[in-house]
Amino acid sequence: MIQQTTLSARAWAELSLLALIWGGSFLAIRTALDEIGPLTSVLHRTFWAMLVLWTVAALMRLQIPRSLPIWGAFLVMGLLNNVIPFSLMAWGQLHIPTGLTSIFNASTAIFGVLVAAMVFADERLTPRKMLGVGIGFLGVCTAIGLDALKQFDTTSLAQIAVVAGTMSYAFAGAWARKTLAGVPPVLAAAGMLTGSTLIMIPFAITVEGLPTLSLSSATWMSIGYYAIIATAFAYLLYYRVLGMAGSGNLMLVTLLIPPVAITLGALVRNETLHTGEYVGFAILALGLSIIDGRLWKRRRSATTV
Repeated sequence: MIQQTTLSARAWAELSLLALIWGGSFLAIRTALDEIGPLTSVLHRTFWAMLVLWTVAALMRLQIPRSLPIWGAFLVMGLLNNVIPFSLMAWGQLHIPTGLTSIFNASTAIFGVLVAAMVFADERLTPRKMLGVGIGFLGVCTAIGLDALKQFDTTSLAQIAVVAGTMSYAFAGAWARKTLAGVPPVLAAAGMLTGSTLIMIPFAITVEGLPTLSLSSATWMSIGYYAIIATAFAYLLYYRVLGMAGSGNLMLVTLLIPPVAITLGALVRNETLHTGEYVGFAILALGLSIIDGRLWKRRRSATTV
């Protein structure tokens, strides 16, 4: 079993790189959605990333797993970490701004801490983490807004869909730690994407029809970015940090993503967010910083010097 550790300087650097990559993916996905459906966008994401990672695995001469339980774990991981969250968030982005989607995505860390505490003894829910989780939930509710809950419409449903996607991410982190420990990151990512592609092919074709390759250059560039860079390459980092820091700490990467996504959404698509949404993110960030604990420990240390 992978033991939970604190985040080293190297882990923080890789988390920051993931934030930059995944922050850009929200804009790339939204751009692709101008021409293709949300399920088709997910199929492109998993299919091309799968091909890239199996190519990397072949170049590294890694042996393809032959164990049925491992392939079963890949299938479940693909469902939890790709099919469910990618589909819900892609659909949600059709109805809410890119930056707001990234803010809700940050709640992954909140659910990640709760799920990890239920599953792993070394990631127990301490009083400090309980406080952070509570404040984090308050931030999510503030970002959604009471009016959205009172006047339930497509926008409200889109927000709930994105939050539901983050819950799936949280279960995926715990599932990966429990079932894929010891599997090389390239094989884990490639196997997961294979499982999700097998699910997405009939799903996307049934709902949205056969995908077409006759797409604009902007759409193909967007697909290339979010499939190859933000999925294939990023998942290699994902599994590395999972091994170094544990599933709960890994979810903290989502705190670093919104500033990137909000800035890109404003610059490229002229998106704007309401004050309440920024306040919600600030409260959520406070909750996540309490869960992490390092900032508060440093403040106490500086006070006692």
